[in-house]
Amino acid sequence: MQFSFTNEIDHSMVKGLLRRHGVSKRLLSNIKFDGGKILVNQVEQNAIYRLKIGDIVTIIVPDEPDNEFLTPEDTPLDILFEDEHYLVVNKPAGVPSITGAVHPNGAMSNAVKGYISRQGYANQAVHIITRLDRDTSGIMFFSKHRYAHALMNMGSKYRSTLQKHYFAIVNAVTPLSVLTEEEQAMVSENLRQSGQVLPDEGEINLPIGRLDGSIIQRQVRFDEGSKSASTSFKIVQKRNGFDLLDIILHTGRTHQIRVHFSHLGLSLIGDDLYGGNHEHLPRQALHCHHLQFVHPFTEELIEIELDMPDDMKNLLK
Repeated sequence: MQFSFTNEIDHSMVKGLLRRHGVSKRLLSNIKFDGGKILVNQVEQNAIYRLKIGDIVTIIVPDEPDNEFLTPEDTPLDILFEDEHYLVVNKPAGVPSITGAVHPNGAMSNAVKGYISRQGYANQAVHIITRLDRDTSGIMFFSKHRYAHALMNMGSKYRSTLQKHYFAIVNAVTPLSVLTEEEQAMVSENLRQSGQVLPDEGEINLPIGRLDGSIIQRQVRFDEGSKSASTSFKIVQKRNGFDLLDIILHTGRTHQIRVHFSHLGLSLIGDDLYGGNHEHLPRQALHCHHLQFVHPFTEELIEIELDMPDDMKNLLK
């Protein structure tokens, strides 16, 4: 693949221009050592070449080879969006996002690898932009080449446009709006008080770190081992003894939604890792239903909506 950029700063180095357009050091290294090229006005140059205003810099990115350690699988994909740069799919509950040493097969990465292999795309590597826990269902976001992936990495201006919404189900709580002013004054901003009280909507800002002695579980903690975490929520439906929450993640900590709500005493239905049980559902009631981002190559706002799965719908019937 090749991409072209117009230089706007006199005497700028090629690598400076490319950095301003989201070309990472790693990608630049791939271009240099894996058969790619850098052209200035159609003449091959190196990364430290000095540019004039109006110079056209073209990068030719080498095709990405097959990853022999990732097994392709002939698993049907529910594709929600696809173009030459990005792929968005629906991940079922119970399927891991990526493979591991213990489970080298059966992941979404295997299914996507099989798909791109069958399609015969020039780039055969699988690049995951957003992932989901094994038992969380919903939208997963992939890129189809390394430059598209670099443009959606943390720190990129395009990454800041990415927003994910989740549906989660918890046991019904008393909305803050029905309380008296005196009762409302007793409820802290972030922590649920006795009597199962939760605002109709709000934001949870509590840092998250590893649970001592566990490589899997996380917890709210306030020491050097934690990282800031922010979660917005809104109660959108109260039905059948349950509350349906619409949640926006502002940070991407491991198990963030599950940890934040379990800390408030509101473990997600089915989440036995964080205080729930399987009485009503054999997995956590969590589903990524909305993805939006500004497309780096078209500047178009892409919005994708996915219906709630049947197992969560049945809880609310």
